[in-house]
Amino acid sequence: MPLLLMTVSFCFAARHQNEKWKQPNQTVTSADTTSVTPEYSGPDVTFMDENGNAVSLKSLKGKVVFINFWATWCPPCRHEMPSINKLKQSFTGNDNIVFLMVIIDGNIKKSKAFMKKNKYDLSVYIPNSEIPGNFLGSAIPTTVILARNGDMIARIEGGRDYTSPEITKALNELVQIYQPALLTNK
Repeated sequence: MPLLLMTVSFCFAARHQNEKWKQPNQTVTSADTTSVTPEYSGPDVTFMDENGNAVSLKSLKGKVVFINFWATWCPPCRHEMPSINKLKQSFTGNDNIVFLMVIIDGNIKKSKAFMKKNKYDLSVYIPNSEIPGNFLGSAIPTTVILARNGDMIARIEGGRDYTSPEITKALNELVQIYQPALLTNK
C-alpha cells in the first residue's frame, strides 16, 4: 500500500475509532479530566524482554502499541532502524505509546548488542506466544500499530522512513484520541 494511502487510512481509522468511545449521554468538553479506557479487543500476544519479563498486549490496554518485527541480518530492517529510533524519541515522556522491537530470529543478545552499538534507545523483545498471521505474515520488516483497545490500525510491510511527517502526524492523532477524555454528562 503506498505510504500516503496507508497514512490516510490510518488517520481515517483513528478518527472514527474515537466515535465509538464517546459514551451515551456525554459530550466532549475541555473542563473535565475523566479518563475513558476502551475495552480491549485485540489478541493477547506476549513478548519477553532481555531480562525474561513477559509483556502481553492485553496488559498494554489503553496505550498505542508500535510493534516492529525485524532481524539483525535483514538490510531493510537495519536501514529503517534510525528512523524508528527518532520516532520513539519524539514521544519521549509520553506514556500513551509503547514501542516493541520484536526480533524474529530469537537472538536477543545479538539484537541488544546491535541496539547498543548503534546507540538506539529501543527495547528488544522475542515472541513468547504465537504471533497472529495477520501481524507478521511472511515479510520483514513488518510494523503493526495497535490502537489503545488492541485493534490493528496499520500493518506496514517493508522498510519505511518513520520520521515522515505523515506517519508522525498519524501516530500523534492516534495517541491523542484517548488522551484523558474530556467528558461531562449532558
